[in-house]
Amino acid sequence: MSREAWVLVGVVAVATLAGAVVLAVRVIRTRRLLGTLGLNGKLTFYGALLYTVLPIDLIPDPIYLDDMAVLTGALLYLGRLVRQRRAAKPPLPGAPDAPSAPDRAHRRVP
Repeated sequence: MSREAWVLVGVVAVATLAGAVVLAVRVIRTRRLLGTLGLNGKLTFYGALLYTVLPIDLIPDPIYLDDMAVLTGALLYLGRLVRQRRAAKPPLPGAPDAPSAPDRAHRRVP
């Protein structure tokens, strides 16, 4: 291969590595929510991290596209679990998303 081809391969490898690192950091940040996401959330979280770290991959490690796909899928699934949990819990009174009390809706403010 020519020198330009090797440079292109190097740039693509660095870009996919950077993307995989960014996705891994986002998955790790969701760790604080694991207590509320149940067993499926925990399995998804730890499974995605293990797949990313272990050397056994679908595509060899210089190309991190499979790792990025697993991390992206885990983020999408964990995000969906978070939205479901938030929708299932009623908001606290006085919270920004909480509906106002019926007696307060028509009361005038002095």
